[in-house]
Amino acid sequence: MSKVLVIDTSLRPLDPIHPAQARQLLRNGKAAIFRRFPFTLILKQARPETSVQPLRIKIDPGAKKTGIAIVNDITGIVVFAAELQHRGFAIRESLTSRRQLRRSRRNRKTRYRQPRFDNRKRSNGWLAPSLMSRIHNIETWVKKLIQLVPITAMSQELVRFDTQLMQNPDIQGKEYQQGTLAGYETREYLLEKFGRKCAYCDKQDLPLQIEHIAPRAKGGSNRISNLALSCEKCNLKKGTKDIKEFLKKDPVRLKKIEAQAKKPLADTAAVNAARFKLLEVLKSTGLPVETGSGGLTKFNRTRQNLEKTHWIDAAVVGKSTPEKLIISCVKPLSIQAVGHGSRQSCRTNKYGFPSRHVPREKIHFGFQTGDIVKAVVKTGKKVGTYVGKVAVRSSGSFNISTKNGLVQGISHKFCKRIHAKHGYSYAV
Repeated sequence: MSKVLVIDTSLRPLDPIHPAQARQLLRNGKAAIFRRFPFTLILKQARPETSVQPLRIKIDPGAKKTGIAIVNDITGIVVFAAELQHRGFAIRESLTSRRQLRRSRRNRKTRYRQPRFDNRKRSNGWLAPSLMSRIHNIETWVKKLIQLVPITAMSQELVRFDTQLMQNPDIQGKEYQQGTLAGYETREYLLEKFGRKCAYCDKQDLPLQIEHIAPRAKGGSNRISNLALSCEKCNLKKGTKDIKEFLKKDPVRLKKIEAQAKKPLADTAAVNAARFKLLEVLKSTGLPVETGSGGLTKFNRTRQNLEKTHWIDAAVVGKSTPEKLIISCVKPLSIQAVGHGSRQSCRTNKYGFPSRHVPREKIHFGFQTGDIVKAVVKTGKKVGTYVGKVAVRSSGSFNISTKNGLVQGISHKFCKRIHAKHGYSYAV
């Protein structure tokens, strides 16, 4: 089972314990709930000084999701696991929308605005807000876990795809002439690009081969945009045929494959652009940071016959990975970055004109939208117990989003906050 995090009366992290032991401490009144997510207990009585086992936090950064795992290097036990979903692409779309609205306002018949010089200089190491959002999310959770778990070291997957090498396989240089990482980069990227299935028949869970869309015999190149994944049967059947000839009876699939082949490396670029900035942020904690490659991560995972998930990839990052990982019954915590709301006080319609006003007050009756509450309703038509995220109103009649659906019209008098809003939502 997943371990329960424990801190002492001085807020110092102790060894995580088994859930049964945690239930016994709560039942006997020796501990109280300190935090719901991740679930943490705080002892009520001071304990004598005891040594704690050092643990390592391991991170597998991704464009959309980042895997986090806390591993005991000695025993191989995975103490904690989580998958952190980012909102980087949502931030990018929001900034794009805001820029379009701003430009449309300036192009309408409004007052004259004198142009100003472009004298705003970006600082060294500047990254786009969508990229910094990912780094800040990881930094927040690393610092949060360091306060709750006796972490003494870190591991980060530093390089996953080498886009320069994939775009130009004939690139020269000592670092590209040695090792087998180049072949891994191309194959692993194609697996993600085509959904780990054959591009021509959609079969999966079978050996896949790298295939040239425009055959080499007819002048096709080794560029990543000319490669696809195919099962052996389709690869032999296609042979040296051009893809337009091979799929002339299936124009829908032809159009889909051509679109996939030209798909930009947006996710890959996002990870690569922020990797060294993330490394710098992790080193600023003062803990030693180990880095590993994507090839080593895949080697460690396949050697132990583990399935591919974000948190398992995190658990096998780096050379420090134990020979045998114990992951039985580990339930990863699903974390989603939802932000802290918008500072925009006037909402607009699709044309950029004001449509409604947003009230300045965010807190009503001690609650704010996004808090996780428990409502015990004993009278009225909605008798029952409801746990979920609350949406507040100034009238005091709240809506609660539970796992069984939305419950409307719950009075604030029945609500008790169990977790304050802080920019993240959770699911197990």
